[in-house]
Amino acid sequence: MVAGGVTKSNRIGMVGGFPIPEVNRLMNALMAGAKETNPKVEFSVSFINSWFDPPKAKEAAFAMIDKGADVIYAERFGVSDAAKEKGKLAIGNVIDTQSQYPDTVVASALWNFEPAADRAIKLVKEGKFTAEDYGVYAQMKHKGSELAPFGTFEKKIPADIVAKVKARQADILSGKFTVKVDDAQPKSTAK
Repeated sequence: MVAGGVTKSNRIGMVGGFPIPEVNRLMNALMAGAKETNPKVEFSVSFINSWFDPPKAKEAAFAMIDKGADVIYAERFGVSDAAKEKGKLAIGNVIDTQSQYPDTVVASALWNFEPAADRAIKLVKEGKFTAEDYGVYAQMKHKGSELAPFGTFEKKIPADIVAKVKARQADILSGKFTVKVDDAQPKSTAK
């Protein structure tokens, strides 16, 4: 939602590692949120086929910026570096990197492993541990994910977008809204 609200070019780039369900769902969720706040937005999607190759990720981001993207989803390291060098914005993934990129990383979706680990440890201690799908504990309603503080961008993100994000977060936490999980490989929509 933030990405859709801060783009001026209506072009968002997305650089991922591999097109596996866990990465695809993050990209699809970002696309859905951006479209909700900005129906005109188009996406460039690229996978670098590596979990860690910052130079390759950076080059993929540069290519998207050259085609007009002014916001880049940094699913991989290297993307925020490209955005910073070109004076563009980035959306972080899994950890909050805004302190390293105070003028670049607008927002970050954080993943907290603790709810899944805490459940498994509790069940082990109780002698009740069995295999189960712990993925649900990565969801916001279980505190397995959250939005990092906007920090340096607190007053730079349009107020109406911040209000929509906060309302959506409240609806997720209350159970009024459930984020659709879409594991399909995302496709570029930018021409």
